[in-house]
Amino acid sequence: MCTVCGCSDGKSSVESGDHHHDHGEHQHAHGHDQSGHHHHHGHHCHDHDHEHGHHHHDHDHHDHAADRIDCSANPAGQEVAGLSSGRIIQIERDILGKNNRLAAENRARFAAHDVLAFNFVSSPGAGKTSLLVRAVSDLRQSRPVAVIEGDQQTSNDAERIRATGVPAIQINTGKGCHLDAAMIGEAYGRLPALRGGLLFIENVGNLVCPAAFDLGEACKIVVFSTTEGEDKPLKYPDMFAASSLMLINKIDLAPMLDFDLAQTIEYARRVNPKIEVLTISAKTGEGLSAFYAWIRKQSDRMRASAMNAVQG
Repeated sequence: MCTVCGCSDGKSSVESGDHHHDHGEHQHAHGHDQSGHHHHHGHHCHDHDHEHGHHHHDHDHHDHAADRIDCSANPAGQEVAGLSSGRIIQIERDILGKNNRLAAENRARFAAHDVLAFNFVSSPGAGKTSLLVRAVSDLRQSRPVAVIEGDQQTSNDAERIRATGVPAIQINTGKGCHLDAAMIGEAYGRLPALRGGLLFIENVGNLVCPAAFDLGEACKIVVFSTTEGEDKPLKYPDMFAASSLMLINKIDLAPMLDFDLAQTIEYARRVNPKIEVLTISAKTGEGLSAFYAWIRKQSDRMRASAMNAVQG
Protein backbone atom coordinates (compact mmCIF):
# COMPACT_ATOMS: atom_id res chain seq x y z
CA MET A 1 0.00 0.00 0.00
CA CYS A 2 1.16 3.51 -0.73
CA THR A 3 1.45 5.11 2.69
CA VAL A 4 1.70 8.56 1.18
CA CYS A 5 -1.92 8.71 0.11
CA GLY A 6 -3.42 5.31 0.98
CA CYS A 7 -3.82 3.92 -2.53
CA SER A 8 -2.52 0.45 -3.29
CA ASP A 9 -0.03 -1.24 -5.55
CA GLY A 10 -1.15 -4.09 -7.72
CA LYS A 11 -0.69 -5.95 -10.98
CA SER A 12 0.14 -4.15 -14.17
CA SER A 13 -1.12 -5.52 -17.45
CA VAL A 14 -0.56 -4.05 -20.89
CA GLU A 15 -2.96 -4.56 -23.76
CA SER A 16 -1.17 -4.55 -27.09
CA GLY A 17 -3.29 -5.34 -30.07
CA ASP A 18 -4.71 -8.81 -29.56
CA HIS A 19 -2.17 -9.72 -26.89
CA HIS A 20 -2.53 -9.33 -23.17
CA HIS A 21 0.62 -9.05 -21.09
CA ASP A 22 0.44 -9.63 -17.37
CA HIS A 23 3.37 -8.11 -15.55
CA GLY A 24 2.55 -9.73 -12.22
CA GLU A 25 3.15 -7.75 -9.09
CA HIS A 26 4.34 -4.47 -10.48
CA GLN A 27 6.39 -2.38 -8.13
CA HIS A 28 5.88 0.61 -10.27
CA ALA A 29 7.51 2.23 -7.63
CA HIS A 30 4.40 2.99 -6.63
CA GLY A 31 7.38 4.81 -7.29
CA HIS A 32 6.53 7.56 -4.96
CA ASP A 33 9.60 8.96 -3.50
CA GLN A 34 10.60 12.46 -3.24
CA SER A 35 12.52 13.30 -0.20
CA GLY A 36 9.81 14.79 1.71
CA HIS A 37 6.61 15.03 -0.18
CA HIS A 38 6.68 18.76 -0.87
CA HIS A 39 9.08 18.83 -3.75
CA HIS A 40 6.85 21.33 -5.57
CA HIS A 41 8.25 20.42 -8.90
CA GLY A 42 6.23 23.09 -10.47
CA HIS A 43 6.67 26.63 -9.34
CA HIS A 44 8.39 27.09 -12.66
CA CYS A 45 8.84 25.10 -15.82
CA HIS A 46 12.15 23.32 -15.42
CA ASP A 47 15.01 23.76 -17.85
CA HIS A 48 16.56 20.33 -17.36
CA ASP A 49 19.75 19.44 -19.16
CA HIS A 50 20.26 15.87 -17.98
CA GLU A 51 22.23 13.42 -20.08
CA HIS A 52 20.27 10.57 -21.60
CA GLY A 53 22.44 8.43 -19.40
CA HIS A 54 21.96 4.72 -18.92
CA HIS A 55 18.37 4.18 -19.97
CA HIS A 56 18.56 0.98 -21.97
CA HIS A 57 15.31 0.88 -23.89
CA ASP A 58 15.37 3.37 -26.70
CA HIS A 59 12.02 5.08 -27.03
CA ASP A 60 12.21 4.99 -30.82
CA HIS A 61 12.08 1.19 -30.96
CA HIS A 62 9.03 0.42 -28.88
CA ASP A 63 5.85 -1.04 -30.22
CA HIS A 64 3.40 1.83 -30.13
CA ALA A 65 0.46 -0.46 -30.71
CA ALA A 66 0.26 -0.92 -26.96
CA ASP A 67 -2.52 1.40 -25.99
CA ARG A 68 -3.43 0.56 -22.43
CA ILE A 69 -1.59 -0.13 -19.21
CA ASP A 70 -3.68 -1.47 -16.38
CA CYS A 71 -2.28 -0.81 -12.91
CA SER A 72 -5.10 -2.47 -11.03
CA ALA A 73 -4.77 -1.97 -7.31
CA ASN A 74 -5.19 -4.57 -4.63
CA PRO A 75 -7.44 -3.73 -1.70
CA ALA A 76 -5.62 -1.84 1.01
CA GLY A 77 -3.49 -4.33 2.90
CA GLN A 78 -2.41 -4.39 6.51
CA GLU A 79 1.34 -4.19 6.04
CA VAL A 80 1.49 -0.87 7.90
CA ALA A 81 -0.59 -2.05 10.84
CA GLY A 82 1.29 -1.65 14.09
CA LEU A 83 4.04 0.52 12.62
CA SER A 84 5.13 3.53 14.60
CA SER A 85 4.53 6.98 13.15
CA GLY A 86 8.29 7.35 12.69
CA ARG A 87 8.41 4.16 10.63
CA ILE A 88 5.49 5.28 8.50
CA ILE A 89 7.20 8.60 7.81
CA GLN A 90 10.34 6.74 6.75
CA ILE A 91 8.34 4.52 4.40
CA GLU A 92 6.75 7.62 2.91
CA ARG A 93 10.15 9.17 2.33
CA ASP A 94 11.44 5.98 0.76
CA ILE A 95 8.46 5.83 -1.58
CA LEU A 96 8.79 9.45 -2.62
CA GLY A 97 12.57 9.19 -2.99
CA LYS A 98 12.25 6.25 -5.38
CA ASN A 99 9.69 8.12 -7.41
CA ASN A 100 12.03 11.11 -7.65
CA ARG A 101 14.82 8.95 -9.02
CA LEU A 102 12.54 7.47 -11.66
CA ALA A 103 11.21 10.94 -12.50
CA ALA A 104 14.80 12.10 -13.04
CA GLU A 105 15.29 9.22 -15.47
CA ASN A 106 12.13 10.22 -17.33
CA ARG A 107 13.29 13.83 -17.44
CA ALA A 108 16.65 12.76 -18.87
CA ARG A 109 14.90 10.76 -21.60
CA PHE A 110 12.63 13.67 -22.46
CA ALA A 111 15.62 16.01 -22.63
CA ALA A 112 17.59 13.58 -24.81
CA HIS A 113 14.66 13.41 -27.23
CA ASP A 114 13.98 17.17 -27.11
CA VAL A 115 10.50 16.42 -25.76
CA LEU A 116 8.61 18.98 -23.69
CA ALA A 117 6.31 17.21 -21.22
CA PHE A 118 3.43 18.76 -19.29
CA ASN A 119 1.51 17.19 -16.42
CA PHE A 120 -2.17 18.23 -16.54
CA VAL A 121 -3.90 18.05 -13.17
CA SER A 122 -7.40 19.01 -12.03
CA SER A 123 -10.46 17.85 -10.18
CA PRO A 124 -12.82 15.53 -12.10
CA GLY A 125 -14.91 17.33 -14.69
CA ALA A 126 -12.75 20.43 -15.05
CA GLY A 127 -12.35 19.74 -18.76
CA LYS A 128 -8.81 18.38 -19.14
CA THR A 129 -9.69 15.85 -21.82
CA SER A 130 -11.83 18.25 -23.85
CA LEU A 131 -9.01 20.78 -23.70
CA LEU A 132 -6.44 18.23 -24.80
CA VAL A 133 -8.60 16.97 -27.68
CA ARG A 134 -8.79 20.48 -29.04
CA ALA A 135 -5.17 21.36 -28.29
CA VAL A 136 -3.59 18.26 -29.83
CA SER A 137 -5.77 18.67 -32.94
CA ASP A 138 -4.29 22.14 -33.41
CA LEU A 139 -0.71 21.52 -32.30
CA ARG A 140 -0.15 18.31 -34.26
CA GLN A 141 -0.03 20.38 -37.42
CA SER A 142 3.32 21.89 -36.44
CA ARG A 143 5.16 19.25 -34.37
CA PRO A 144 4.87 15.68 -33.05
CA VAL A 145 2.37 15.36 -30.20
CA ALA A 146 1.43 12.44 -27.95
CA VAL A 147 -0.69 11.93 -24.85
CA ILE A 148 -0.51 9.66 -21.81
CA GLU A 149 -3.93 9.34 -20.19
CA GLY A 150 -4.46 8.42 -16.54
CA ASP A 151 -7.77 7.13 -15.18
CA GLN A 152 -8.83 4.57 -12.63
CA GLN A 153 -10.88 2.66 -15.21
CA THR A 154 -11.82 2.72 -18.93
CA SER A 155 -9.86 3.87 -21.97
CA ASN A 156 -12.50 6.42 -22.99
CA ASP A 157 -10.18 9.42 -22.81
CA ALA A 158 -7.38 7.79 -24.80
CA GLU A 159 -9.90 6.83 -27.46
CA ARG A 160 -11.02 10.45 -27.73
CA ILE A 161 -7.41 11.51 -28.23
CA ARG A 162 -6.71 8.81 -30.81
CA ALA A 163 -9.73 9.94 -32.80
CA THR A 164 -7.78 13.12 -33.58
CA GLY A 165 -4.94 11.10 -35.10
CA VAL A 166 -2.64 11.65 -32.13
CA PRO A 167 -1.10 8.60 -30.40
CA ALA A 168 -2.21 7.99 -26.82
CA ILE A 169 -1.47 5.45 -24.10
CA GLN A 170 -4.11 4.76 -21.45
CA ILE A 171 -2.94 3.98 -17.92
CA ASN A 172 -5.61 2.55 -15.62
CA THR A 173 -4.66 2.88 -11.97
CA GLY A 174 -7.46 0.82 -10.46
CA LYS A 175 -7.76 2.03 -6.87
CA GLY A 176 -4.73 4.28 -7.34
CA CYS A 177 -5.50 7.99 -7.18
CA HIS A 178 -2.58 9.36 -9.19
CA LEU A 179 0.06 8.54 -11.77
CA ASP A 180 3.66 7.95 -10.76
CA ALA A 181 7.00 8.19 -12.54
CA ALA A 182 7.32 4.44 -13.20
CA MET A 183 3.96 4.36 -14.97
CA ILE A 184 5.02 7.28 -17.17
CA GLY A 185 8.36 5.69 -18.01
CA GLU A 186 6.66 2.51 -19.16
CA ALA A 187 3.96 4.32 -21.15
CA TYR A 188 6.46 6.68 -22.81
CA GLY A 189 8.44 3.71 -24.07
CA ARG A 190 5.34 2.47 -25.89
CA LEU A 191 4.70 5.69 -27.78
CA PRO A 192 6.07 6.27 -31.30
CA ALA A 193 9.10 8.50 -31.77
CA LEU A 194 8.38 11.96 -30.41
CA ARG A 195 11.68 13.76 -30.96
CA GLY A 196 11.22 17.51 -30.89
CA GLY A 197 7.61 17.12 -29.85
CA LEU A 198 5.14 17.65 -27.03
CA LEU A 199 3.99 15.10 -24.48
CA PHE A 200 0.80 15.84 -22.57
CA ILE A 201 0.17 13.74 -19.47
CA GLU A 202 -3.40 13.83 -18.20
CA ASN A 203 -3.31 12.81 -14.55
CA VAL A 204 -6.11 11.17 -12.61
CA GLY A 205 -8.78 13.71 -11.65
CA ASN A 206 -7.73 14.60 -8.11
CA LEU A 207 -6.54 17.89 -6.61
CA VAL A 208 -4.63 16.24 -3.77
CA CYS A 209 -2.30 13.30 -4.43
CA PRO A 210 -0.94 14.15 -7.91
CA ALA A 211 0.62 17.28 -6.42
CA ALA A 212 3.16 15.14 -4.53
CA PHE A 213 4.44 13.06 -7.44
CA ASP A 214 6.97 14.29 -9.96
CA LEU A 215 6.56 12.43 -13.24
CA GLY A 216 9.57 13.98 -14.99
CA GLU A 217 7.47 16.73 -16.54
CA ALA A 218 8.69 20.24 -17.32
CA CYS A 219 5.91 21.54 -15.10
CA LYS A 220 2.39 20.96 -13.87
CA ILE A 221 -0.58 22.74 -15.40
CA VAL A 222 -3.66 22.91 -13.21
CA VAL A 223 -6.96 23.12 -15.09
CA PHE A 224 -9.61 24.90 -13.06
CA SER A 225 -13.25 25.29 -14.08
CA THR A 226 -15.39 28.36 -13.50
CA THR A 227 -18.04 26.00 -12.13
CA GLU A 228 -15.86 24.90 -9.20
CA GLY A 229 -15.94 28.00 -7.02
CA GLU A 230 -13.30 30.61 -6.35
CA ASP A 231 -11.83 29.06 -3.22
CA LYS A 232 -10.38 25.86 -4.75
CA PRO A 233 -6.79 27.21 -4.54
CA LEU A 234 -7.22 27.76 -0.82
CA LYS A 235 -8.85 24.37 -0.26
CA TYR A 236 -6.18 22.49 -2.23
CA PRO A 237 -3.09 24.67 -1.84
CA ASP A 238 -0.47 22.00 -2.56
CA MET A 239 -1.72 21.50 -6.11
CA PHE A 240 -1.75 25.19 -6.94
CA ALA A 241 1.61 25.70 -5.24
CA ALA A 242 3.07 22.89 -7.38
CA SER A 243 1.72 24.25 -10.69
CA SER A 244 3.35 26.74 -13.02
CA LEU A 245 0.20 27.60 -14.95
CA MET A 246 -3.48 27.76 -14.03
CA LEU A 247 -5.86 27.44 -16.96
CA ILE A 248 -9.29 28.75 -15.99
CA ASN A 249 -11.49 26.70 -18.28
CA LYS A 250 -15.17 27.12 -19.23
CA ILE A 251 -14.74 30.87 -19.21
CA ASP A 252 -17.65 31.01 -21.66
CA LEU A 253 -19.92 30.02 -18.75
CA ALA A 254 -18.73 32.79 -16.44
CA PRO A 255 -21.48 35.27 -17.40
CA MET A 256 -24.08 32.70 -16.32
CA LEU A 257 -22.41 31.93 -13.00
CA ASP A 258 -21.77 33.79 -9.82
CA PHE A 259 -18.04 33.58 -10.50
CA ASP A 260 -15.43 36.11 -9.43
CA LEU A 261 -12.43 35.79 -11.74
CA ALA A 262 -10.29 38.34 -9.93
CA GLN A 263 -10.91 36.64 -6.59
CA THR A 264 -9.93 33.25 -8.01
CA ILE A 265 -6.66 34.62 -9.34
CA GLU A 266 -5.97 36.40 -6.05
CA TYR A 267 -6.48 33.16 -4.11
CA ALA A 268 -4.19 31.24 -6.48
CA ARG A 269 -1.42 33.83 -6.18
CA ARG A 270 -1.84 33.92 -2.42
CA VAL A 271 -0.80 30.26 -2.51
CA ASN A 272 1.72 30.62 -5.35
CA PRO A 273 2.77 34.19 -6.22
CA LYS A 274 4.56 32.99 -9.37
CA ILE A 275 1.72 31.04 -10.94
CA GLU A 276 0.73 32.21 -14.41
CA VAL A 277 -2.96 32.39 -15.29
CA LEU A 278 -4.81 32.12 -18.59
CA THR A 279 -8.56 32.03 -19.21
CA ILE A 280 -9.74 29.58 -21.85
CA SER A 281 -12.73 27.74 -23.20
CA ALA A 282 -12.17 24.26 -24.60
CA LYS A 283 -15.64 24.51 -26.13
CA THR A 284 -15.37 27.82 -28.00
CA GLY A 285 -11.59 28.02 -28.39
CA GLU A 286 -11.35 31.30 -26.51
CA GLY A 287 -7.88 31.88 -25.10
CA LEU A 288 -6.27 28.85 -26.75
CA SER A 289 -3.98 30.94 -28.94
CA ALA A 290 -2.52 32.47 -25.78
CA PHE A 291 -2.07 28.98 -24.33
CA TYR A 292 -0.24 27.81 -27.46
CA ALA A 293 1.99 30.88 -27.28
CA TRP A 294 2.78 29.98 -23.67
CA ILE A 295 3.78 26.47 -24.79
CA ARG A 296 6.05 27.92 -27.49
CA LYS A 297 7.70 30.12 -24.87
CA GLN A 298 8.42 27.10 -22.66
CA SER A 299 9.82 25.21 -25.64
CA ASP A 300 12.11 28.10 -26.56
CA ARG A 301 13.33 28.30 -22.97
CA MET A 302 14.05 24.58 -22.85
CA ARG A 303 16.05 24.65 -26.08
CA ALA A 304 17.96 27.79 -25.07
CA SER A 305 18.86 26.12 -21.80
CA ALA A 306 20.03 22.97 -23.58
CA MET A 307 22.14 25.03 -25.99
CA ASN A 308 23.73 26.96 -23.14
CA ALA A 309 24.55 23.68 -21.41
CA VAL A 310 26.28 22.37 -24.53
CA GLN A 311 28.24 25.58 -25.03
CA GLY A 312 29.16 25.71 -21.36
